[in-house]
Amino acid sequence: MPVSPPVCDFGWKAPDFTLPGTDGRDWSLADIRGPNGTLLMFICNHCPYVQAVIDRIIRDARALQALGIGVAAISSNDAAEYPQDGFGNMQAEAKKHGFPFPYLYDESQAVAKAYGATCTPDFFGFDAGLGLQYRGRLDASGRQAAAPDVKRELYEAMKQVAETGHGPRDQTPSMGCSIKWKAA
Repeated sequence: MPVSPPVCDFGWKAPDFTLPGTDGRDWSLADIRGPNGTLLMFICNHCPYVQAVIDRIIRDARALQALGIGVAAISSNDAAEYPQDGFGNMQAEAKKHGFPFPYLYDESQAVAKAYGATCTPDFFGFDAGLGLQYRGRLDASGRQAAAPDVKRELYEAMKQVAETGHGPRDQTPSMGCSIKWKAA
């Protein structure tokens, strides 16, 4: 059943973290932060919503990095119950797609909880001061990719953040699979 995150809480400050990346190094929020903003994406390997748009995510990440936006992806799913989302498979996924951004493993799920992430994909777009400006979707895609000429909502929103420091007031929430939480 698809899940959608809440609307953007403008100005909410990004919690700090340090997580291991599939590239073998640890990444902190300060390492990822870009001069014109930061985009954190909660994704995973097995989600059909993510897989339908992974090429678009990569395209938009590259374009945003060129605008001075720091980008990283985080996987927080319970790998014991969903082994395809384990660290070794994350490394293979990053290599397979040539991720131009760090792909980080939130094994404890503490970062997902701190951010209030609810689904994959879940996008958090921050201004240069790490205040939240975008909590919307990539585009109109769902379990299947939308038409190739669909409006690039995430890219346009983050471009606006890079240029003005403010995200759009009207945002459509992302939709995807729920984060696979560990049993309490």
